[in-house]
Amino acid sequence: MGLQLRNVSKTFVGKKAVDNISLELNQPGVYGLLGTNGAGKTTTIRMILGIIKKDGGEITWNGKAVDRKSVNFGYLPEERGVYPKVKIWDQLMYFAELKGMEKQEAEEAIKKWAKELKVEEYLMMPAEKLSKGNQQKIQFMTAVIHNPELVVLDEPFSGLDPVNTEILKNIIIDLVKNGKYVIMSAHQMATIEAFCSDILILNKGKTVLQGNLKEIKDTYPANRVEIDVNESIDVYIKEFKDLEIENEKNKVYTIKIKDEEKAHELLNRLITEGVKVNKFEIMKPTLNDIFIEKVG
Repeated sequence: MGLQLRNVSKTFVGKKAVDNISLELNQPGVYGLLGTNGAGKTTTIRMILGIIKKDGGEITWNGKAVDRKSVNFGYLPEERGVYPKVKIWDQLMYFAELKGMEKQEAEEAIKKWAKELKVEEYLMMPAEKLSKGNQQKIQFMTAVIHNPELVVLDEPFSGLDPVNTEILKNIIIDLVKNGKYVIMSAHQMATIEAFCSDILILNKGKTVLQGNLKEIKDTYPANRVEIDVNESIDVYIKEFKDLEIENEKNKVYTIKIKDEEKAHELLNRLITEGVKVNKFEIMKPTLNDIFIEKVG
């Protein structure tokens, strides 16, 4: 049955931070919660986890009202927080015991996650000795060390280099394979597209778009074509008044289009002129395009 929100609202000092939103996570996977700063994402997350009380509506987990006892959750907040003077091992043991883990079970989990996240060498160091990215990985460990059913990740890739981003991406994929429900909030639209099958976009506390990402994108016409060639094709593109070069790098062109037919006409023109075309791809709007359209 998973997680369900029905007509949930929250007001702070006369301002409606979350206004009558609903969503469902009925099977393991990653659900994208998006919005500009102040849109209501963090308030929604905190109500889901029982950190703050909702003013109206219903939040249930497997059919039961959500509270700290009914949901085994892990939370990586956007506001980072590790104790700078305390050894990493001691911090992880502390958080594991807060979640009800026995000492031996906690020790095994710490070693397992430290190996997966490649932070074994830092376990006996105080947190202040670690880089921002490694502190981020330690905080991620505190969110998953107790094997939660529901994992909420608020900007999980903030501060990570490409190598550590890839490590964390693979771990999130494994969480889903192991039957976990994941809510992810992030400003990197490409990250959300890579992970999430369903999304909800908030603007000023209200839902402005919701549903299956593929189905949402299918309602939009194609708006770009990407062409990889071995020579400049600017002169051919300029022959078509409805085509506009958005970007070009190393002879890979991203071209704005108003209809697919013009893109095919350009392709035929290039072939007629003997231009070698390595790649030709007509593309739907990106999630970033859709997000900007919906929230301005």
